Amino acid sequence: MPKSKRDRPVTLSKTKKKGREHKKSMVELIRQAVENYNSIFVFTVENMRNLKFKELREQLKSSSRLFFGANKVMQVSLGRSASNEIRPGLHKVSKLLHGNTGLCFTNLPKEEVERLFNEYVDYDYARTGSAATEKVELKEGPLEQFSHEMEPSLRKLGLPVRLNKGVVELVSDFVVCEEGKSLSPESAGILRALGIRMATFRLHLVCRWSPGDFELYIDGPDNSDVESA
Repeated sequence: MPKSKRDRPVTLSKTKKKGREHKKSMVELIRQAVENYNSIFVFTVENMRNLKFKELREQLKSSSRLFFGANKVMQVSLGRSASNEIRPGLHKVSKLLHGNTGLCFTNLPKEEVERLFNEYVDYDYARTGSAATEKVELKEGPLEQFSHEMEPSLRKLGLPVRLNKGVVELVSDFVVCEEGKSLSPESAGILRALGIRMATFRLHLVCRWSPGDFELYIDGPDNSDVESA
């Protein structure tokens, strides 16, 4: 009788090796980018959307290179302190790589990068756990934006609805979400059905580095040691 796949031993050494090789490759790519591009920007992403981020990467590929995630690897690549930074001042960049941050290596003028990042905004449906940006309340009565075929799925989302002569009808007032409160899976589903987009994909510039120059775009307690470093 053949052995079940579940019973077969799994070798983890290959996975670990692949992880180390990937990190090593990323370090080399980042260090090469330091040599190939005129300036580096640190940025943060609000409401990450992979497709939108890929579009930005494609748009900038002729003049820039973007890295996102793996903060520790990016820090090691640039140098975490003045004693091991690969170019003067890059340890200041490393100190700002935490959370949803990325690096943009570019040959574009500073003003062009600022404009692109400030204008690159997209609106999407909020996901479960996101904070609602406004209160949404539905009043008792017909919901004519929905076809009769959607009545069962709306009920599954918790809406108190029924069919009345083929029209979806809300039998009582219903609060979908409250401003500032986390969205439940049901609330997120109802907002999507209503076509209400509460998530804004947005990029925020944190700092800019170029040889002999360093500029902060944001102020905060975490940055006081950066300015004095």
